[in-house]
Amino acid sequence: SMAEKLGFRAGPIEGPTHFSLFPPLLERIFGRHWYERGCISSHYQNMVVEGEEVRAFAELPAPGATRTKVWAQKADGTPVLEASASIGPDYGETLLEARMKALRPPETLVILADLRVGMQGAEEERVRMDPDQHMGALYPFSLNQKLAVITENSPWYSGGDNPWGRPIVPLEMISVLAEYSNRKAAFPVKGPAVGLFADQEIRMIDGPLFVGEEYVIRREIAALSESKRTESYWVRSRIYDRTGTKQVAEMLLNHATLKHSYAGYSEGAKA
Repeated sequence: SMAEKLGFRAGPIEGPTHFSLFPPLLERIFGRHWYERGCISSHYQNMVVEGEEVRAFAELPAPGATRTKVWAQKADGTPVLEASASIGPDYGETLLEARMKALRPPETLVILADLRVGMQGAEEERVRMDPDQHMGALYPFSLNQKLAVITENSPWYSGGDNPWGRPIVPLEMISVLAEYSNRKAAFPVKGPAVGLFADQEIRMIDGPLFVGEEYVIRREIAALSESKRTESYWVRSRIYDRTGTKQVAEMLLNHATLKHSYAGYSEGAKA
């Protein structure tokens, strides 16, 4: 399998899966505002594979505070992610905003040579998530299948008995909703190459997002960076209501592509 080829002993768990651990903690801290205008801004630290236990933590801020720190670790204490969590309208500087500020401009990109900061997705993408909808090749199960195994379920995800009167999309599934149509953006990334989620921020502006509701996504390249082993492109996906006029949420995702996984890398780097 691809996991074995990359040296993982079992299937890697996608980073946003861990986001489901936090809403119960953040609801306790911020109340229902968390679902309407909460922002989690996460730097992923170590890969988790199937079967490993993960525990979530949140710092209890002073009463009335609008931001705090959250993190997750494995049973043996290995860090999984660190994140800022805040509520709007003034979210404060998020962890990823601070990380993006500190990025140095990349020297020579190969896999991402054709990308430019500010580049827009090729088209507006119309998306929705129905309970039994197949969410594309990258995510081979539906919301209902996810809810059968999600770590922290809530009746708010499957019924209307909540403050908004209809089922809401769980935090980790907002990532899926925002990503499943991303090929339509047609950003000219060379490949094939293996990509990982390195950093991810999900920001509710006028939330929550609803199951079965249509949304419009507009994407742009927010930053480009590189490390010894990776080339990274940061995509900002703005999520609007079905009319495309009111922004309701936003996701910032750092796709880190592994240099060694791209066959043409060494030739391209020499060119």
